[in-house]
Amino acid sequence: MELINAVGRRKTAVARVYMQEGKGNITINKKDIEIYFPLKTLQYIVKQPLNTLNAVSTYDIKVNLFGGGIKGQAEALRLAIARALVKLDPENKPKLKAEGFMTRDSREVERKKPGQPKARKKFQFSKR
Repeated sequence: MELINAVGRRKTAVARVYMQEGKGNITINKKDIEIYFPLKTLQYIVKQPLNTLNAVSTYDIKVNLFGGGIKGQAEALRLAIARALVKLDPENKPKLKAEGFMTRDSREVERKKPGQPKARKKFQFSKR
């Protein structure tokens, strides 16, 4: 099997995934997944597409991950893994789409406007 690559994004995080057959090792920025994502919930988010297809110990995954916070990075990685699994076998798409793993969450942070303390918050109004 050849090397399959895919990209996933969320907020300002970008994940580039390189997947090939192996024993189920996930390496993120040359670190093991347990070291990079110490929280079990984030590890669960990353492995959701693999758990859906019962392919946890089938593929070795190498990831280049940058930008954003840890939650955004985990969700970007989930999207990238799902896209790589669909590239591998297009029959996987309906299962992953039903779980919501094929949809890119396009919400971004709204910019701060001049004359306001935040994006939408206003300074206190004084009539007199």
